[in-house]
Amino acid sequence: MKILGIGNAIVDVICKVEDNFLKNNELTKSTMKLVDETEFKKLLSSLKIEETVSGGSVANSIVGLSQLGNKVGFIGKVNDDDLGKKYEDGLKKENVEYFYNKKKEELSTGTCLILITPDSERTMCTFLGTAGKINENDVNVEAIKESEITLLEGYLWDEGDPKKAFDKTIQNSSKVAMSLSDLFCVERHKLHFLDLVKNKLDITFANEQEITSLIDAKNFDEVVAFSKQLGKIIVVTRGKNGATVISKNEIVECGVQKNLKIVDLTGAGDLFAAGFLHGYVNKLSLKESLKKGTEMSSKVIQQIGARL
Repeated sequence: MKILGIGNAIVDVICKVEDNFLKNNELTKSTMKLVDETEFKKLLSSLKIEETVSGGSVANSIVGLSQLGNKVGFIGKVNDDDLGKKYEDGLKKENVEYFYNKKKEELSTGTCLILITPDSERTMCTFLGTAGKINENDVNVEAIKESEITLLEGYLWDEGDPKKAFDKTIQNSSKVAMSLSDLFCVERHKLHFLDLVKNKLDITFANEQEITSLIDAKNFDEVVAFSKQLGKIIVVTRGKNGATVISKNEIVECGVQKNLKIVDLTGAGDLFAAGFLHGYVNKLSLKESLKKGTEMSSKVIQQIGARL
């Protein structure tokens, strides 16, 4: 198997809103907020659902990799409920091998309310449900050992059981890639994430804001200097400035695609990671891998939802 993803198994509920909806509900645009089930239902009660689809950051990347013809798998915790069944079916339909046997859990399957404002930005309210309770017993060591790279997400990292699942995964992986996921995530787990990036990850995906916050950098030159001395692969998406990969002393850049009709930025980073990893596991150059990442993210932002 080329790549195994381990992440939050979340069903995305996509709704269009005006900016004042975010303001009235004290939500910060373009970030992810964790909510409980009551708050989730309250937010959803006044909205019209555009689409419901299996999601989760790493799962979206894994589906993208599958669509590019790679043999891939996924581990993520769901409940044996309607949403859990929907989730599993969504992966199987995309030829992703699902290494998890769902059973009755106390908490329901995780859901993420994705609020799209007129500027195409997405703001997320996530009820993790049972997804956030993943533990080391949910991790399939055989599947990890059989894959060339394991892909993890910062959203999944938390003290307690998820951390144990992370540790077990990293110990048994031949190579580990991870996305820093979200600025709030980085700020919440800064010391742990810094340790992962410096000592345990082979490939780190981040946007410029996340990596700058992680190392308390004043500018992008400091990010480059930090990344060079690591000797790992650091891949940074930079909005209108395109994307940059730093690997030891090699710095490769790729510009953004022009004249895109942007509809929804959900999944841009997930599909970027899919394109880059597709290039990497299929022995393409860093430049070609960056181009593939840019191509995939450009496609997904011209439609609603995080999967092509």
